[in-house]
Amino acid sequence: MTTFTRRLQRIGSSILVSLPKEWVVANNLDKSSQVEIETTQNNLSITTQQSKKPTKEVEIPYPLSKEDSVVANITGAYLLGYDLIRIKGKSTISIKDRENIRASMRSLVGIEIIDEDAKTITTQILLDESAVNPQKILKRMSSIAHGMFIDVLDMLQNPDQLASVVDRDSEINRQYFLLVRLIRSAIVDKRLAATFNLVDMDILDYRLAANIIENAGDTIVSITDTIAKSMAFKTMSKSHFNLISDIAKDIEEIQTKSVDAFVSNDRILAITTIQHHKKLLKKMYGARIPKGTALKETEILPFLDLLQGIENYAKSWSDILDLIQPSYK
Repeated sequence: MTTFTRRLQRIGSSILVSLPKEWVVANNLDKSSQVEIETTQNNLSITTQQSKKPTKEVEIPYPLSKEDSVVANITGAYLLGYDLIRIKGKSTISIKDRENIRASMRSLVGIEIIDEDAKTITTQILLDESAVNPQKILKRMSSIAHGMFIDVLDMLQNPDQLASVVDRDSEINRQYFLLVRLIRSAIVDKRLAATFNLVDMDILDYRLAANIIENAGDTIVSITDTIAKSMAFKTMSKSHFNLISDIAKDIEEIQTKSVDAFVSNDRILAITTIQHHKKLLKKMYGARIPKGTALKETEILPFLDLLQGIENYAKSWSDILDLIQPSYK
């Protein structure tokens, strides 16, 4: 990228700035050409008019080496913003690999097979990136995680009723991959970044926030395993369940406010939520030695494992808060 400096000029009632000659020549522009101008709060970008974004294509050779995976290659191409992904075989693509390819596509939003024969599978991403909102995707990921968390804690009262969280965790992963694709596309396409109303620092923060929420979903799956694999929760006193329920209500509020503060970059809301999280940590520390009915010896370790998992989940939202940028005047 080349940087040019220009002085603003006034002609009549208009303020003008000249374009670098090198850029004008390189893009075959003249005095009758039209360009697109996009503005954000502190930036202005000028691009040559393009009626349609060029299609990015990639070809994946088949078969790959034993150390490589066609599924990993498809996912990687999707995340890198390719629109047309073609698996081109020197030999017939095996039934097993075809099934794996189709299974992998179910974890990616907007991708479809548009052509297929014995040696070739061509997929296309049928997605209008400019019509997708990263803020809404992040909130959707949080909402799915929230529902999973509530359902898993309900298992404490009904341990025989295993909550199905794996499918919803997969949906978080789908949204995560979509968000990563959008963010990477926005890095190389400033017009797309402007459509999302994101600057470079925002793009990085959204990538980190998405990763934190994706990990939060994995934490819930781990909590589910803790509850499902222990008989202790079938005999544990109701007072201990009430204690967990009380902690969960605090986490729900912290989660909602953390994501809202991040999306709106509300530093004041972030600060008050951080204070709430500090109080929660004290409450969770006290919960390790619960009052009232004592835990049986066989219940202590499962109960502490559960608390640790819940604390890890709560930390996810604290980490989101750490990404909110302070304002300096």
